[in-house]
Amino acid sequence: MPRFAANLTWMFTELQMFDRFAAAAEAGFTGVEILFPYDLAAPQMYRAAVKAGVEIVLINAPPPNWAGGPRGFAAVPGNEARFRRDFERSLRVAEALRARHIHIMAGKAEGPDALQTYVDNLSWAAERAPHTSLTIEPLNQNDHPGYFLSCYDQAAEILGRIGAPNVGLQLDTYHAEVITGDMLATWARYAPLVRHIQIAGHPGRHEPDQGTLDYPAFFAELDEWGYRGWVSAEYEPARTTFSGLGWLAGAGQA
Repeated sequence: MPRFAANLTWMFTELQMFDRFAAAAEAGFTGVEILFPYDLAAPQMYRAAVKAGVEIVLINAPPPNWAGGPRGFAAVPGNEARFRRDFERSLRVAEALRARHIHIMAGKAEGPDALQTYVDNLSWAAERAPHTSLTIEPLNQNDHPGYFLSCYDQAAEILGRIGAPNVGLQLDTYHAEVITGDMLATWARYAPLVRHIQIAGHPGRHEPDQGTLDYPAFFAELDEWGYRGWVSAEYEPARTTFSGLGWLAGAGQA
């Protein structure tokens, strides 16, 4: 079975952030991810993770603009200086948290100039942080209209153009199902590029045991492939987090 992580931005929100690490460990998770860990002290979050015995596996970059601005702009022409300045902050936070991956968000853009901007920024980031694992993730246009990266073929092309060993694909099963209509086939096609996986039910983005996706079959395929990365639960609990963790017990983790 895969190693499971809990997304603490979406899950255990009944608790304060610093208490969510221990709650995730109690539930049976051995890793956690935090989408935007920029408003709390990184050393304190890291100590909470160490005390709970969980690894911080992923954060997002760049830091969000909560005042209505974009939460990602790596593909937005004209924002190159801002991207690189904010990536430096993300890198410092990731290092303080000992985070395994940094997901670089593309933002809303389109066209060849956006593609070139994205490739240039990712290439720069890969060279700036050669020992840090960076990921890119296609997001579906229904939930994220205008987002630049919403196609797996394009993501594969971009990774090929960059050619950096520390940049890989992040596969979110919910987005994959919305984008392609066949999550399992998407995994099978792009598995060699996948560095990090996120899971949720479809439709609705609730617990993985709700909806149409066959997660027992997916987990079996991960084992057969020999996937050694993390599988992060990134979903909105239908009720409370603890009441919806039957799927984790079913996967043999709790």
